[in-house]
Amino acid sequence: MILDKEGNVTTVLQENISLNKFLSNLKEIYPKIKNDHIIVNLFSFSKLTSNDVLEFLEISNAHRKTKKSFVLVTGKVSYDEVPDHICVVPTIQEAKDIIEMEEIERDLEL
Repeated sequence: MILDKEGNVTTVLQENISLNKFLSNLKEIYPKIKNDHIIVNLFSFSKLTSNDVLEFLEISNAHRKTKKSFVLVTGKVSYDEVPDHICVVPTIQEAKDIIEMEEIERDLEL
């Protein structure tokens, strides 16, 4: 598992691994990154469905309850294909923009 920390944002990615193993690894290292906003880069997965993305729902909901952002990045699944309470964007830059917007909303208590 590769962690790229930039300020209070950690990007998580992994190459050549199954989605289940990736989720297991993410849950294992989560205590180390729980205080950061998290971007999960899913570009290494050649096949990804909306059901695969929903596997992240539990950890996403728990993380968002702590007033931190959790964003999945993939071009394989559109945000239209998943529920509103899980954040999916097609690029890393859009993930950073979402985190910035959510920080502003939290600061303004919206």
